[in-house]
Amino acid sequence: MERNKLDIALILTLVILIALLSCALCIAAEFKKSKKKEIKLDGKFCYIPKSESYGLGIAALVCLFAAQIMSNLFVSRKLWFGRNRSCSSSNCEPRFSGISILLLSVSWISFVICAILVSAATSMSQSQAFGEGWLDGECYIVKDGVYIGSGILALFAVGTTLLSSIIASKNTQVDHVTPKIHAQVE
Repeated sequence: MERNKLDIALILTLVILIALLSCALCIAAEFKKSKKKEIKLDGKFCYIPKSESYGLGIAALVCLFAAQIMSNLFVSRKLWFGRNRSCSSSNCEPRFSGISILLLSVSWISFVICAILVSAATSMSQSQAFGEGWLDGECYIVKDGVYIGSGILALFAVGTTLLSSIIASKNTQVDHVTPKIHAQVE
């Protein structure tokens, strides 16, 4: 049992560290993104050089995906493979509460929004050549706060998944407790 608790603590620590790394990379990308003063104009054409936020954004995306997948695998492992095998299947089935399902849904919605924001911002951080631009030949730069907001969303997505796991595991533990009935002696 102690080994199982150690494994859970290591997995949780790893997931949290990867989520924090994703957030930190997003914050670093915010400070390294292209600025308005870097735009070069040639008539109606513009040019923006590749910024360092491109690599930071890709690394943040990789960490975001890793943290979300690992946290969801943790939920699955905790609920489906971590239950007591000596119980009959009728009283050991894990139950997701409405709150747990809601938190998982919010987590995935936050994850998708965050992934879209970081992907678009990272795509804009590539070099935008004269006449090509990012979209329809026009140059775009990432607005202030997009990367920081994405970092916060990354933490929120992983946090709600882990919170869902905690709530769901409490519901599963309640099922493991069987009430003792004492017969009345006459």
